[in-house]
Amino acid sequence: MHGPKLLDRVRQSIRTRHYSSSTEKAYLGWIRRFIRFNGNRHPVALGEEEITAFLSSLARHRNVSASTQNQALSAILFLYRAVLHKEVPHLEGIVRAKRPVRIPVVLTPDEVDSVLDRLHGVTWLMASLLYGSGLRVMECARLRNKDLDFESHQITVRRGKGQKDRVTMLPTAVKGPLAVHLERTRGLHDRDLKRDAGSVELPFGIARKYPRAKWEWGWQWVFPATRTYVDRDTGERRRHHIHPSVLQRAVKEAIRDAGISKLASCHTLRHSFATHLLQSGYDIRTIQELMGHTDVSTTMIYTHVLNRGGRGVLSPMDLGRRSGAPNRDPHAT
Repeated sequence: MHGPKLLDRVRQSIRTRHYSSSTEKAYLGWIRRFIRFNGNRHPVALGEEEITAFLSSLARHRNVSASTQNQALSAILFLYRAVLHKEVPHLEGIVRAKRPVRIPVVLTPDEVDSVLDRLHGVTWLMASLLYGSGLRVMECARLRNKDLDFESHQITVRRGKGQKDRVTMLPTAVKGPLAVHLERTRGLHDRDLKRDAGSVELPFGIARKYPRAKWEWGWQWVFPATRTYVDRDTGERRRHHIHPSVLQRAVKEAIRDAGISKLASCHTLRHSFATHLLQSGYDIRTIQELMGHTDVSTTMIYTHVLNRGGRGVLSPMDLGRRSGAPNRDPHAT
């Protein structure tokens, strides 16, 4: 099998294009599975039939979601187009995984308060930004100090989903605690600098264009990790941003402790951000921009909150009974 050399080429192509580490991990994983599925044959010897069979097997036998199947397809297309420089013909006959249409889980304002009340310190700050600014978990974890504008009350989200930048609000309620947090992390950064551990990973070609930027305060993570690491490429000791699982676990525990039975998570706070803005009367286009949605149809899923009781239709059980239902004992015979 020519796997190791091929995968090294894939890895190099991904890094040349400055894809995220999570994308690199996912693409390499799917390419390995694709090669194993086809008896460890080199992808050069494979084509439309083998690709179609692999993708269809994910839907038929592994019951993967539509988004997972699409990620596998993206990885394979990247392999052929960017690494092997071979165009893939139009793929016919793929069994497509069904994309379910789900109404998002949303917390009420009281439930949000109940969850936030059970969080403290960094996890409270991060969860408050998920709800108060509509951030995704990774967008919050990857915030850098230069992305915060206290004077203009705004946050710039860099390279969000789809590699897009956007601007959202910085909640006034968070500004004071966030400023205190930044004072502490500034002290941590100063101590790191004194022990040659104060550099940070930079996007794209910034490190080459601005050699000193990786040590500057503005480029440091808003929510740094508690431990440092040695970068595999440069050999420098650095501090990464906090791992998203730290926040995810804390929010899950807070939801459970609050006695909330909904299947809620960190992303539910983002859903609640959009829903509560819509309920407050803000227009759908504004919410679309704050959420960073490419298509307004994605934002439209939140309009279900305006269609109370089945699109505003009154149940026949309630017709003529607006003054209240009779007091009946459901167990009476």
